[in-house]
This record gives sequence, C-alpha cells and structure tokens, in this order.
Amino acid sequence: MANLAFRTKLGYGVGHVLNDLCSAMWFTYLLIYFHHVLLFNNTLAGVVLLIGQVADGLATPFVGHEADRTDDLAFCSRYGRKKTWHLLGSLCVLCAFPFIFLGCLGCAYASDWAQLVYYSPFVVIFQFGWASSQISHLSLIPSITQDPHDRTELNAIRYGFTVMSNIAVYLITWLVLGLGTSDPDSGLGPDDTGKFRVIVFTVLAIGTLFAIMFHVLVKEENSPPFVEMPDEEPNSQKDEEPGSQKEEDPDVADCSLPPTTLPEVACTNKPRRVRMSSTDWLKNAQFYQVAVLYMGTRLFCNLTQAYVPIYLQDTLRLPQTAVAYIPLVMYVSGFLTTTVLKCLNKYVGRKISFLIGCFLGGASCICVWLGTGEAYCHYWLYAVAALMGAGASIMLVTSLSITADLIGPNVESGAFVYGAMSFTDKLSNGFAVMIIQHFNPCTNSPFGNCCPKCAGYFRDVLFYYCGGAAVLCVIALLTLLPFKIGSRNSGGESSERETGCCDGGERENGTITVVPGLSDDDISPIVSTSGSENHTSPLVHTVPADYHADIRARVVSLSSNSDDNESNA
Repeated sequence: MANLAFRTKLGYGVGHVLNDLCSAMWFTYLLIYFHHVLLFNNTLAGVVLLIGQVADGLATPFVGHEADRTDDLAFCSRYGRKKTWHLLGSLCVLCAFPFIFLGCLGCAYASDWAQLVYYSPFVVIFQFGWASSQISHLSLIPSITQDPHDRTELNAIRYGFTVMSNIAVYLITWLVLGLGTSDPDSGLGPDDTGKFRVIVFTVLAIGTLFAIMFHVLVKEENSPPFVEMPDEEPNSQKDEEPGSQKEEDPDVADCSLPPTTLPEVACTNKPRRVRMSSTDWLKNAQFYQVAVLYMGTRLFCNLTQAYVPIYLQDTLRLPQTAVAYIPLVMYVSGFLTTTVLKCLNKYVGRKISFLIGCFLGGASCICVWLGTGEAYCHYWLYAVAALMGAGASIMLVTSLSITADLIGPNVESGAFVYGAMSFTDKLSNGFAVMIIQHFNPCTNSPFGNCCPKCAGYFRDVLFYYCGGAAVLCVIALLTLLPFKIGSRNSGGESSERETGCCDGGERENGTITVVPGLSDDDISPIVSTSGSENHTSPLVHTVPADYHADIRARVVSLSSNSDDNESNA
C-alpha cells in the first residue's frame, strides 16, 4: 500500500484538536475550578463530571451506530458520513462548552443544587458533541489505511497533536494565572473567575481554526476499495474446449443453504472478509478483552490528569502556577515519547510496548506514594511527572492501535467498536470520580484552609486508583498474549462465516462461487453458463446487490437439472 500523503496525515492529526483542548480543560481544571473558584460542594462537583461522563457514554454507542449506517442524504453521501458527524459535534462543543467555565450567569449566589441544574444541559450538549467528534475521528483510521504501521503512525500523529493541545492549554493557563496574580505563591480562589473566562475563549478560538483545517484537508471515501479481486476467477470456462468434460475444482466444496428463495451455493475454502455487525462484535471474546484494556488505559490517563492539579494544590501546597507547569512537564514527556513509539511498536510489538507503558505508569504512582519533602517538591517531582506522562502516552497510543487491529478490515462497523470502547471509558471514569469526590475529606474552603486529612488523600488517589488502573491494564494484556489481535477464530464467529465455506450437502440447482472481499453495496453481475456442449459463451446479467446480500456473490454459474442430466447422459 502506498504511503499516506502528508496532507492526509496533517489533516487527520489536527482533526481532534478542538476536542483535545476542551478535554484538557474538562479533566484538568473542572474539579479544581468548581472546588476552589466556585466553592462548590465536592460531591456535587463530582455529579457535574458524572453527568458529563454518562451523557458521553450513552452518546458514543449511538454515534458509533449511526456513523456506520449507509447514507441516504445527499450531503452525507458526498461529504462523508463520519465527517458529517464530526462537523455536528464540533458545533455542539463550540456552543455549549464556554458556559461551563463562565460561572452561573444570573444565578451566581443561588444554591449549589440550583447551579447544578443550570450547568447540566450545557454539560450534556458538550459531551454529545465531544463524543460525535471523537468517534467519527477515530473510526476514520481504518477507512484511511489498512496498513498496521500507517495506523500506528496516524494514532501517534493524533496523540502528538493531543499532547501539543494539552501543552497549549497549560501554557495559556500558566501565562494567564502568572500575569494576573499579585501574589505568585497564592492558590486559586473565587477572584480567579475572570482568568478562566480568558483561558476558555482562547482555547476555543485555536480549536476552531484546526477544525476547519481538518475538514478542508481530509477527504473521506465512504466505500474504500481495500480488497483486491483475485487474478483469476474460479470456475472460469474460458479455456475449455467445446465438449470437454469440466474438471472438478478441489477448492470448491458442494454445499447447500437452508431452504430459501436464494440459489444453492458452492463456496471456496479461501478466506474472505466478513462483514461484522454490532451483534457479531458482542459475540466476540476479544471485543471484551480489548474493552477492559482500553478502559484501564483511559482510567489511568484521565484520573492522573484530573487529580494531579488538586494533588499539587492540596497535598504539596504549591503555588497556583504549578497547576500549569507540572502537567506541562507530563505532556512534553508524552510528546517526546510519541516520536519513538512507531519504532517501538514495530520492533517489539504492540503488546510489549503496552506493557512497558504500564510499568512506567505504575512506577510513577509508587513514586508519588513515597515522595515527600522539599527536595521532592522542587526537583524529583519533575522526574515523576515525566515518568507519568511517558507511561500514559505509550498506553494510550498503543491501546488505540490495538483497537484498530481488532477492527481489522471491518471498517463498516469501526465506529460502533470505538463507540463501545468509549462507552466503558466514560462510565468507568465518571463513577470513579464520583466515588473519589464522595469520600473527599476536604470542605469547599479556598486554598490553605483544608483539613489535615486532605494532605494525604489525593496522594492516595494517585497511588490506589491510578496505580490500580495500570494493574488492570496488565491483567487485560495477559489475557491477550496467547492470541493474535483481530483474529475471528473465536468469540461467536462460525467457521462458515470466516472461511466463506458452507457446511456441506448436495447442490440442487447450480453453484455460486463466492468472491473474497466483495462489498454488499456493489451491484453484483451474474455470469450464467450452460452445462450443455452447445452453450459455452457466458451470458451476463445485472441484478441489484441486495438480492445477493446474504451470500456476497459476484460470479454465478447456473446449471439446470435438465442440462446436468443431459450432460451426464
């Protein structure tokens, strides 16, 4: 397969920047903004994030299913169904996200429950839009390329821009907080509401620019022609002399289908691509194994992103600018790791690469548990942050590549798979944050007035919850080690569907030779030949593709019983 054009790589890479910028704000600063700036109740702040995660989790399977459907609308057919969903999602994000960080307009002094009602619709719209952009963007990878190394490269480029988006958010935050603070050693408080407004409008302007670049540079093919037709069609009679006896093809097994209106078939033993529906995926064992691995990866990445800033403020008591430059160190480390990740995947494989990421992430959690003192806060903390960022980078990029390998050539249901993976991610993160917030011993007091218990609480969160997520990833990986990712040999796929063969039996009316990789969306030509000596020229007829949708046939050889009897005589 030819290398991807630079235009496609660049366009795809910037397609998730708007989501990444908003995600950095959402996970890194939502809880600390509600807790320190709005003085929101801890549990209700967790409810806000939970509502968003549940909305996102419910939206992802819906978007995945709808993005995989065949388009009837002219705009979707011409523009691309996945790009259409991406456009819709971007508009929802731009309309709803600013209101989350603008404070409660007109109800700033209302109760926390009343403000929760105010924020909830904006959170739901934002998360629906975020899910629409994410799933449509991820599901474009199998449609763009089938080469596993190109897929890894696209994921690495995508994550590289994700890292740069996070870096941009932290640099903007560092600049705004640093220039607008009279006391650089003070923590965040209610007076910092205006600073967050400046930050959120700046990142949305940058995200809008990159979203436009994506839609201009990337072209979507709704039915990419990945599977090539074989050089020679089976059961071809073009070289046969009139009157010669046709030799039996050893690769063709006589078989019959259950009584239907469709003709009986004889199928080749050659493997072919099988269309996978959502029901087929739910019967596949690897689908659940990869889902657990992906869920653990997202738990580690999102929980570290959400609680490292609070750990810096409430546990280590660092100045407010630390919530920008320590996460910045994490993502610079992650970005540098992505530059060598393609070679790492190529030479040691995805599974070993993912295992290395788990060990790096787990080691950083252990260092957080052991880290104390002035030397740790001023020197070793940077090394721990770099270690955590590198581990998260390796785990995330490799888990996305593993998911793409699971999909394989089944691009017709790729959005459903990514939607299902994201569903487990969102719900697990939402409930994990809700549990952490519920047991948070801190009150909604500003910086410096928290109870003594909170000093060790967020250190424990990073060790037990994030370290536990890394352990969960290792367990999921161990279950995948003996198997090839993307194999359809188990998990509900029958041998008939995998090999293209039927389960035997006698043929009654004729044969249909199944051609590997034929799409149901094509119009299937039927080539008819008679078994009689006097009729050796094929007659070509064209019928709608849905007539042969269940058998995916292209070349048909029809022989009536009477002609067979005449030939045998």
